[in-house]
Amino acid sequence: MKIAVLYGGTSTERDISLVTGRAVGLGLAGRGHEVLLVDTARGDAPVGPEQAAAAAEIGAEPPQVGHEEGKALDAVAGRAVADADVVFVALHGGTGEDGTIQGLLELAGKRYTGSGVLASALAMDKRAAKVLFREVGVPTPRWTIVRCDGSRGGGAPEFPDDIRMPRLSGGKPLGEMVSRKASELDAYPLIVKPNDQGSTVGLTLVSEESHLAHAIELAAEYSRYVLMEAYVPGREMTVAVLGETALPVVEIMPEGGLYDYESKYTKGHTNYLCPAEIPDSLSSELERSALLAYSALGCVGYARVDFRVTDELEPFCLEVNTVPGMTAVSLVPMAAKAAGMSFPDLVDKIVELA
Repeated sequence: MKIAVLYGGTSTERDISLVTGRAVGLGLAGRGHEVLLVDTARGDAPVGPEQAAAAAEIGAEPPQVGHEEGKALDAVAGRAVADADVVFVALHGGTGEDGTIQGLLELAGKRYTGSGVLASALAMDKRAAKVLFREVGVPTPRWTIVRCDGSRGGGAPEFPDDIRMPRLSGGKPLGEMVSRKASELDAYPLIVKPNDQGSTVGLTLVSEESHLAHAIELAAEYSRYVLMEAYVPGREMTVAVLGETALPVVEIMPEGGLYDYESKYTKGHTNYLCPAEIPDSLSSELERSALLAYSALGCVGYARVDFRVTDELEPFCLEVNTVPGMTAVSLVPMAAKAAGMSFPDLVDKIVELA
């Protein structure tokens, strides 16, 4: 089968996507497929998996990347995609995960891996996803949205209880409304993060109100909409979904306590346990909630659903990742391995589902 892998791109998760794309390409080539990789930041310049560029290493901070949307159009309109039987979307964040690339592939009449336009857009908009979680009975932490005027991004729906405020700079004091809304989310600490980014880009664990302005300012560098969410003390768990099947639960144990960008992509900073050593009842509940969240958003193919679990073993769904990582430390391959699937088997199955 001819497969084009879209990877790289111009989002803050470019480095991760470069590693994911090359790994996917090599895995698919190992199963006998004819594979070309296309970096959507470079346009129509396909290369084989062995020649594909990959980040030398994923840094402790997300890269600063320019935006060249025309190059993505060139990539999708290029010969490698046109000739492909299936397009494997290995783009993390930005237009690769928010439904934009999926829309272009729909217009081009191409089969592609993972979720469609609407599911991708809903999952990327964390607030929209949480509204749906609440509607179908998937517990999720309490939240509120701060709209920071002058920040990047836009296009998300506005709700009457959204807080609008000028762009912060230099840790200026917060308005009374922001402080009051934060206090309504229960006691500190709070999680503050961009509403439409992945890989914990721009995320801060805020322990007291004096740190809140700086956290909002950081998140606003990546999005106009900033999510303030009640922090759930306890353990970090994730459930990968492949097709309509939940894979074994993975427990995530960051050495620093917070599973942030640096902990995710720096070897040795986080320990993982798969299958997680938890009661069968909790494992079943996590799998049930993961499948319910996945279906509520309309996801297909595969995804990863992230949770916090309290000391009383009560799970809270944080978000759904529709293009989860496929790096050496990624969680979906780890869960698939625990279920008896090799990495080539996994990526081949994802293509089959497309």
